[in-house]
Amino acid sequence: MSFRYDEIGNRLKAFRIASGLSADEIASRIGISRTALYRLEKGELVKLDTLEKLSELLEVSIPSLLGVGIEYVASAVAYFERTRQIEETAEQISILSGPISLLLSSDKFVHSLDQVLRESIPDKLQHRARALEDIAKIMAILQERRKLYRLRKPPVVNLISALGIERFLRNGFVGRPLLPESVLEKRRQLAWEEVEHFASVIEEEAIGVQVGLVTDTIPYTGFQIFRQADRKILTMSPFRLGEQPNVRIGIAMITSAPEALSLHEEIVQQLWKGALKGKEAAGYLRALLESNGPDSKKNVRRKSAR
Repeated sequence: MSFRYDEIGNRLKAFRIASGLSADEIASRIGISRTALYRLEKGELVKLDTLEKLSELLEVSIPSLLGVGIEYVASAVAYFERTRQIEETAEQISILSGPISLLLSSDKFVHSLDQVLRESIPDKLQHRARALEDIAKIMAILQERRKLYRLRKPPVVNLISALGIERFLRNGFVGRPLLPESVLEKRRQLAWEEVEHFASVIEEEAIGVQVGLVTDTIPYTGFQIFRQADRKILTMSPFRLGEQPNVRIGIAMITSAPEALSLHEEIVQQLWKGALKGKEAAGYLRALLESNGPDSKKNVRRKSAR
């Protein structure tokens, strides 16, 4: 079996970033220099005993570091970094997501995302400070992903849940329940503006951007298929950024297994056939915006007060 040492290096970097340990700390604990650690992350041949020490320190299995079979990722930081690395050389991307797609989202959405993710961290959570540090890392990675996408513009096929968009408009862009009504109104406005932005993206019909609005039930766990020059990679993730954000709990999976890829490609094809596209999809979103806009809510409140 041959290994791609550049990929091993990428995995090491992702798990190192997610560990909360500095490069100096990791290098010191396994008995190498920081420069040597960075060389490993650049794809230099890694010795088995060094790999074993890194595996134990970073709490990740050797098969996952080597990319043998399925790569399991229990950290949102590591998952988003791995996604960034894979996107860097992707020639085409298929995405099944909730109401909002990061790559096609507005700058305002990303600006608000930091606050919403921080809001999703419970006040009494043990190790809350570490969780907030992780969000800062996640935001830096997400910004880099968006920058890279806008620079490279690989073709994207994006399947979006219509039911998820309805919930997003109804509940607002929030990180936790039971927020004050004054805050909820602002968050619903943010959600409304983001869906309006997405409708505009569909109407623009930009080259390389294909959007399908799925009105049927879709899997709760999203996935992405990355087509690279020499292979395909499937990522499946419980980590969410839009509706009901989650960047704390779950296990993502990354694999190039042919069976997993073919099964998920079949799902994409099935959903794409029945999805609303183009003007029909934009019209559907415009109708949702009209029924969930500020004026419609004022009318509901007036009726309730009578």
